[in-house]
Amino acid sequence: MSVGLIALLDDVAALAKVAAASLDDVAGQAFKAGSKAAGVVIDDAAVTPRYVVGFSAKRELPIVAKIAVGSLRNKLLILLPVALLLSLFLPAAITPLLMIGGAYLCYEGAEKVYEAMVPHRAQAHEARLGSVALNPQTLEDEKVAGAIKTDFILSAEIMAISLAALPRSDVLTQAVVLAVVAVGITVAVYGAVALIVKADDAGLALARNKGRSAIGSLSRGLGRGLVLGMPYFLRALSVIGTAAMIWVGGGIVVHGLEVYGLDGPGHAIHAAAATAAHALPALAGAVEWIVAASLSGAAGLLIGGALIPAVEFAVAPAWATLKRALPGRARTS
Repeated sequence: MSVGLIALLDDVAALAKVAAASLDDVAGQAFKAGSKAAGVVIDDAAVTPRYVVGFSAKRELPIVAKIAVGSLRNKLLILLPVALLLSLFLPAAITPLLMIGGAYLCYEGAEKVYEAMVPHRAQAHEARLGSVALNPQTLEDEKVAGAIKTDFILSAEIMAISLAALPRSDVLTQAVVLAVVAVGITVAVYGAVALIVKADDAGLALARNKGRSAIGSLSRGLGRGLVLGMPYFLRALSVIGTAAMIWVGGGIVVHGLEVYGLDGPGHAIHAAAATAAHALPALAGAVEWIVAASLSGAAGLLIGGALIPAVEFAVAPAWATLKRALPGRARTS
C-alpha cells in the first residue's frame, strides 16, 4: 500500500472521528436543551389526550397522528426558523412573545376551571365563543385545530427554552440541535399519548383472554383493571394537564415581568418557596418546587380569570366579525 493511500486513509479516519464527535456534541446539547423544557413537555403530554376523549376507538390514533403532524410542522417549519431569526436580529421580542403565549395558557387553563365550577354558565360562554359542531367530522376538525393551536403555544415555549439553554455556537449547530429537540420531543409526547388513548382497547383485548392458565387469569385481571381504570386515569390526566397549563403560563408571565423590572410577584414567590424549604430542610428541594409551582399557578389562575371576560366580550366578538367578513366563507344553516 502506498504512503499516499495510507495518508489519505488517516485523513478519512480523522474526519470520521471529528464527525462522530460533532454528532455526540449535537446529541448532548439536544438532550440538555430538551431537559430544560421538561415541565412544558409534561404539560403537552397531559393536555393532548383530552382532545381524543369522546371519539370512536378507530378515530383515536388518526386524530393523535393529525395533531402530531401539526405539532411537528409548527416546530420545524414555523417556530425553529422564527426562533433563530429572532435570536439573531430581534432578541428583545422573545420575552414579550413568550409572555403572550404564557397568558394564553393561563386563559385556556382558567377556562377549564370555569367550566368545571360553573358548568351551565360555561356552556353559554362556549356557545358565544365559537360555532357548534354539526357533524362528527366538523367536531373532529375543530378538536384537532384546537389541539394544534394549544400545541403551538406549548411548542413555542419548548423551542424558546431549548434555545436559551444552548451554549453559544453557530446558527447551523443551533438549528440542528433544535430540530433534534423538536423531533425527539414530538415523538416522545405523541407516542406516549397514543399509548394512553389505546390502553383501554389493549385492556379489553387482555380481558377477553380465555386461557385457563395462571397467565390467562393474570391477563384477564390486568385487562379488566385497565378497562375500569382508564376513565379515571384520563380524568386525572385532564386535571393534571389543566393545572400544568396554569402553572407553566403563570410562571412564564411572572418571569417575563421580572425581565422588565417588575419583580414583585417573582420575588414574593421565590421568598415564600425559600422560607418553606428552610422550614423543612429534609425535603427542601421538593418543598421549594411545590410552593413555587403552586404560587405560579395561583398567579396564572388570576391572569386567566381576568382574561376570560376580556376574551368573551372583546376578542371573541371581534374574531366572529372578522370570520363573517372573510370572502368565500362557507355558511351552514
